[in-house]
Amino acid sequence: MEQHGDEATTLSEHRHTGLALLVICAVQMMVILDGTIVNIALPSIQRQLHFSSTNLEWVITAYALAFGGLLLLGGRSGDLYGRRRMFTVGVALFTAASLLGGFAQDQVELIAARVLQGVGGAIASPTALALIQNTFPEGPRRSRAMGVYAAMSGAGGSLGLLLGGVLTDVASWRWVLFVNVPIGLVVALTAPRVLGTTPTRRGRLDLPGALSVTLGMVSLVGGLSRAATAGWGDSLTLGALGLAAVLLVTFLVIESASEHALMPLRIFAERRRAGSYAIMLCLAAAMFSTFFFITQFVQNVLGYSPLKAGIAFLPMTVGIGGTATVMSRVVGRIGTRRPMTVGPLIVTAGLLWLSFVSVHSSYVTVLGPLLCLAVGMGSTFVPLTLTVMSRVQHGEAGLASALLNTGQQIGGSLGLAILVTVATSVTRDHVGAGHLAHRVATHAAVTDGYDAAFRIGALIAFGAFVLAVTVIRGPRASASVGAVSPDAQPEAAVA
Repeated sequence: MEQHGDEATTLSEHRHTGLALLVICAVQMMVILDGTIVNIALPSIQRQLHFSSTNLEWVITAYALAFGGLLLLGGRSGDLYGRRRMFTVGVALFTAASLLGGFAQDQVELIAARVLQGVGGAIASPTALALIQNTFPEGPRRSRAMGVYAAMSGAGGSLGLLLGGVLTDVASWRWVLFVNVPIGLVVALTAPRVLGTTPTRRGRLDLPGALSVTLGMVSLVGGLSRAATAGWGDSLTLGALGLAAVLLVTFLVIESASEHALMPLRIFAERRRAGSYAIMLCLAAAMFSTFFFITQFVQNVLGYSPLKAGIAFLPMTVGIGGTATVMSRVVGRIGTRRPMTVGPLIVTAGLLWLSFVSVHSSYVTVLGPLLCLAVGMGSTFVPLTLTVMSRVQHGEAGLASALLNTGQQIGGSLGLAILVTVATSVTRDHVGAGHLAHRVATHAAVTDGYDAAFRIGALIAFGAFVLAVTVIRGPRASASVGAVSPDAQPEAAVA
């Protein structure tokens, strides 16, 4: 049973910290992995459930929007009702939704299951990072645990592509969802035994805020997606974008006036943390499209099987995980600002490199940019996580964690909607101008669309570099969360 208590009491409960970290990271890996594991299976899903090219995007977007839109609510629920309890609830819901999705017989059932997966992930994920603070005392042990967590988060996306390829090719696309069931059951049964209790707090959930921000983001992404097929002048496109603006402004008004705000605006007062959120938003917007487009390119243009397409991303998986692991060990010596500046610049270079891919390119042409992206993202995840979780006030660790994941998921959803719109428009123009019927020519038009999207993605990633240069300033950050500066709140370690 969750109960009130101080940090010393809570930390003393953890005799199996290694097993606790394994449980926490398994869930974080699972929810991040599910943002991309379906990508490899998209061509198979499209054929079996008869998705249109435009609707296919929603298999990815439905999960990301529900996940990103409700992360703040999930983080707040952990702060109020106990993080271990809500962590277990989120895992159980995610597992049940994965089972339903695996049995889906039509488009509506699959998308609904993906929404429920997102809801479960939104409850479990923000409590996971906060539980690390609760489990590990401040200092090198917590820094190492944060490094492992960040490596899992960074590698999860590309590992999802590898695992998705294996499962789709060996079994069927349904197993990219079924695979979560045994993992989720083990975690849900193990978590109450290895994770310590955390304090419950008085307060209530900001449901109006959660509803307005989630519906606002759905309307925004829906409007951007519709623009790809109906154009920017379409009445429904304009209506969706207008509704999104109204709902998001309403959300800010609610948050500024609410006593129990879902997203207290004061959390953005610390410049480095606010800048870190913006950097994550930009990098996710640029990177989600990479997974989406490259998986389509290697299967539909290069003719790879799902298994071969998944293996094609193995170097990226190893690159992100390896770079993040190295970074977790050296960030204490070099500080967080330098890798947070260099990382986005490397991502920018990788996306520009990808924009030269053509219909005649081989896998070797794609490999170099993927490795470049891996090093850039792996260099950035650890310092971003450490910066966001430093100097967190009492009772707001769940919120700080949720906002980082929210930036990743919402940024990814917006980036995917925008860049799919760009790619679709360029492809349509090239097909219309050339009256293309030849298969190679059609593939060339599709690849030109991808290239245009990569160039826009590179511009967005460069925006993250500019933010890092201009906003992430100040004293050198320590690798210890909660110890970035002498005036850090002592309560920051309470999770």
